[in-house]
Amino acid sequence: MKIGFIGLGNMAKAIIGGILKDKIIPAKDIIGSDKSEACRKAVAKDLKITVYDSNVKVVKESDILFFAVKPQFLPEVLEEIKSSVKKTTVIVSIVAGKTIGYLEDGLAVKGKKLKIVRCMPNTPALVGEGCTGVSPNANVTDKELSKVLDILSSFGKAHVVSEKLMDAVGAVSGSSPAFVFMFIEAMADGAVAGGMPRAQAYEFAAQAVLGSAKLVLETGKHPGELKDMVCSPGGTTIEGVKVLEECGMRGAIMDAMEAVIERTKQL
Repeated sequence: MKIGFIGLGNMAKAIIGGILKDKIIPAKDIIGSDKSEACRKAVAKDLKITVYDSNVKVVKESDILFFAVKPQFLPEVLEEIKSSVKKTTVIVSIVAGKTIGYLEDGLAVKGKKLKIVRCMPNTPALVGEGCTGVSPNANVTDKELSKVLDILSSFGKAHVVSEKLMDAVGAVSGSSPAFVFMFIEAMADGAVAGGMPRAQAYEFAAQAVLGSAKLVLETGKHPGELKDMVCSPGGTTIEGVKVLEECGMRGAIMDAMEAVIERTKQL
């Protein structure tokens, strides 16, 4: 089996890193292409995979083919490769905002029923803590989907979802790390204002977010219940919670999520 990548940016490198870590296939069976010569050279050197300057060559050799390009470049790629895609190849797209129907139309060649999996990973995949929503079309078999899930689970968690939920996945998983980074930065700024050295403030803030997320995932408790456990009657934490509620923290986050979803639909 050969796994190919069109686009070798950060997310593709995270996926390749997971494949190699979990020994799903060896580096010699991973191939890729990218429009940037510098990127191709760097990936070939760092990950030891086979890199081409031809998308078509990657397509012809791949059993599982990842689309890992920016949305604005996808139409050109689809036009270039559509006559070369084998009907047995499983196509996995991580391109934001592009539906299964869009991919089927863009790759349409008479007589071909293509196997397509749309997914949305996120940047924590770079450290093996990704969360990926996965939606296959009807032509993907259970065995093929299982193999794709093995690959996507090699750098975090992967869950099958209805395609109608993929825009929400993009907001709650794909874009939300940026919001979390802003939260960590703001907490660290507050600690610096309180006299803590900045490097130490970032470590404390980031570890607090990491530990809190782990509590949600491992205890299964509702986030509100865990929040209440921290808020002692008449204590310090409830005073901070009151300020955040007065500033509309929850509403602002929900508005940000809605904005992401709307923008995704426009891509």
